[in-house]
Amino acid sequence: MSVEKVDTLVIGAGQAGVAMSEHLGKRGVPHLVLEKNRIAESWRTARWDSLVANGPAWHDRFPGMTFPGINDDAFVPKEQVADYFVAYAQKIEAPIRTGVEVKSVRKEGDAFRVETTAGVIEAKNVVSATGAFQRPTMPALVPAEEGLLQIHSNAYRNPGQLPEGSALVVGAGSSGTQIADELLRAGKRVYLSIGPHDRPPRRYRGKDFCWWLGVLGIWDLKVPAPNTEHVTIAVSGAYGGQTVDFRCLGARGMALLGRADTFENGVLHIAPDLATNIALGDANYLSLLDRADDYAAKNNLDLPEDPEARRKEPDPLCMTDPILSLNLKGAGITSIIWATGYTVDYSWARLDAFDEKGRPVHERGVSRVPGLFFVGLPWLSRRASSFIWGVWHDADYLAGYIAENRSGQTADTAAAAS
Repeated sequence: MSVEKVDTLVIGAGQAGVAMSEHLGKRGVPHLVLEKNRIAESWRTARWDSLVANGPAWHDRFPGMTFPGINDDAFVPKEQVADYFVAYAQKIEAPIRTGVEVKSVRKEGDAFRVETTAGVIEAKNVVSATGAFQRPTMPALVPAEEGLLQIHSNAYRNPGQLPEGSALVVGAGSSGTQIADELLRAGKRVYLSIGPHDRPPRRYRGKDFCWWLGVLGIWDLKVPAPNTEHVTIAVSGAYGGQTVDFRCLGARGMALLGRADTFENGVLHIAPDLATNIALGDANYLSLLDRADDYAAKNNLDLPEDPEARRKEPDPLCMTDPILSLNLKGAGITSIIWATGYTVDYSWARLDAFDEKGRPVHERGVSRVPGLFFVGLPWLSRRASSFIWGVWHDADYLAGYIAENRSGQTADTAAAAS
């Protein structure tokens, strides 16, 4: 069997892989991008039907191309996000090969042996651009014998997919909150389990929170504050973009719960932390408003005052008299949506590049295995790293690193030959 040889192999053609291809191409680094499905596939088939980008169009894009026919302040529907990356890949003539899955990567001497569904490839460098959302995580809390429909948020599509009856959504980050809101709007009785979270304003003083995070330097934070690396963010671009307000959801009839704790004899026991979790989200929200006001004052920005943003709705009954145990059948709950995040899956990488939990060990995407790189991970170099804008800049850095080291190798080889 013949072995194909490439300089740099990029695994994955989502936003990270497309960005990586652009920057490698600009530096003249020969490369190939492999994608087991289609370009930006997860935007099409691992999201619900009504999903839009959580950032406005001016922010959630690459610098080299805007979204056609989309207002800069609008939130782009998921299919158009996927179409954008397909068009971007065509624009930069990215060498992407779709329908090819990487089965294993091993180091053999100074190169990598990559086994794929289309044959073997030998590469000097390998860039994992598979991102952070690889394997959905669902706690084994409610037994299947209870007879409920239980799905992860990545399998949810629309309210019509669920059986008649009430729904429990576990997890109040962006996905869980938006799905719960959609189900409530569809007329379902909805229970939402809320854990610790950050809750930014959608807009403040006429500017989107993405803009505020930029001017305040928050996107560029190098490391998260203690115990905040995995804190979820409750933000939404749905319905034109509105600030997530759990009190408003409660006032509209959603039953808010604390964290789902244990399950026994048909009863879900709830941690008594609902008020605490919402208070912490409020503190995060108000802190950002305070920092924005300070910045506006110090820089003499002519931005409109926004006192309405600080008005707090009354606590709904589900907060003042919290539910601490919930008989699922008694409450008419027939479905549970677990918006409980993802974990990484590098089972294909037969390399000493990971810690005891299977997470990549790296410095700004450069792994401890020479020639192996990671891009698209949260906090790869900064807070923005796993977002569209951030991944583009991380890819620029890594492509520069690869090109520089490749030039050094070329020079060494030439010197040895002379």
